[in-house]
Amino acid sequence: MSNVLNGILRQKMMEIQSQLPAFVKLVKDDPVSFNDVLTSEVNQTNNSTVASPDAIGSVTYKGDFNEIINNASKKYSINSSIVKAVIKAESNFNPGVVSSAGAMGLMQLMPDTARSLGVSDAFDPTDNVEGGVKYLKEMLDKFGGNLELALAAYNAGPGNVVKYGGIPPFEETQNYVAKIMGYIKNRTFEK
Repeated sequence: MSNVLNGILRQKMMEIQSQLPAFVKLVKDDPVSFNDVLTSEVNQTNNSTVASPDAIGSVTYKGDFNEIINNASKKYSINSSIVKAVIKAESNFNPGVVSSAGAMGLMQLMPDTARSLGVSDAFDPTDNVEGGVKYLKEMLDKFGGNLELALAAYNAGPGNVVKYGGIPPFEETQNYVAKIMGYIKNRTFEK
């Protein structure tokens, strides 16, 4: 049974790896167990900055994203404080973080979503923020400018917001919306 699970997990890791820059290796070419790969990655990331507890790996980036955020905010007519709050909640300003679900970069874009938004490199801060803000704008437009519903859709998908007629009854999504609204209110996303 564990060989079957290792095979499934290895395949999933290879799918995620195919979306990552070439220098990020989650799966080695020679066959090893998923546990060995994960342990190796955890050991490597323990020496670097990891933005969230569910991060698989990270790339350290020293830089200021204000100009990138401001440009995308102006382009899509979204207050930069909202964008900063989303980035704070999603990646804590770490452009190299990958979630356990495979979401990547500053605004934690899923590979299919990134592609649909025209993002060619989800780890590039400019590409990622451009795509993430564009998607957030789409959600704001879809939900009549209601920020809480747009944030819920950003987290749980627009289909779930429509299905439940509001913020879905998922604890993660409810906490996510409350966290971002709190960041905006208290301006705790500022460095």
